[in-house]
Amino acid sequence: MALLLVDIGNTRIKWAAFVGGRLGKSRAKAHRGWKAADYRGKLFGARSFTHVWATSVAGARVDRALAQAARRAGAGATFVRVSRRGGGITVGYAEPWRLGVDRFVAMVGAHQLFSRIPVLVVGVGTAMTVDLVAADGRHRGGVIIPGPSLMVATLLRKTHGIRRRAQGGSRAGQALFGRSTKAAIVQGSRYAAAALIDRAAEEASSLVGRAPLVLLTGGDAASVRPLLRSPCVGVPDLVLRGLAVLAQRGPSSRRSLL
Repeated sequence: MALLLVDIGNTRIKWAAFVGGRLGKSRAKAHRGWKAADYRGKLFGARSFTHVWATSVAGARVDRALAQAARRAGAGATFVRVSRRGGGITVGYAEPWRLGVDRFVAMVGAHQLFSRIPVLVVGVGTAMTVDLVAADGRHRGGVIIPGPSLMVATLLRKTHGIRRRAQGGSRAGQALFGRSTKAAIVQGSRYAAAALIDRAAEEASSLVGRAPLVLLTGGDAASVRPLLRSPCVGVPDLVLRGLAVLAQRGPSSRRSLL
């Protein structure tokens, strides 16, 4: 049975085939303006899949377009929803449905990879999310801030002086202190994200009895990783790995669009 696993974020979509219990190579693109035909052509191509398992935070219109593409390709479409327990994770929110589904599925993937140690699951995208998962799979809560790119975009959109002075100038390097306005805001956003992750790891230690392993995923993870002081591992396809776990375990946490 060949499955197509799809992770739709606010800006980018990532997908991979899951065949014979093995996850294929993932691909990613910006999906702004895509219609059903675009999903059909880019995700399916000439391949045949029996079913699509997806996470989506992009809204109902995007979900309908993907479901329509799946139908045209002769496949069903299942969109994961968040439940109190699933995939080895026990959600720590008082109201589980308020937890983003991408965060939930990333935690499933993280716990599958590192089931005997606490992990800090960090998704660095349009928003940056940080979730603590204990060794037993209990979600101990999370943090959400704007991602580095959104921090920069907000400054450029909401301030006149910074926007004007950031036009041109040298690019960001690796040091905190930039030598131009452009470098200053880019590095400031990256260091702010890294500092929060390190602080979260420090706070987590007292909750779970040891320093957690930081797992980084998301489109902007590479810009933050060199700045971290905490032990970390990059897992670009973490959400897809979580989807693979849920797809193998069955229909406990899902909704279908027909």
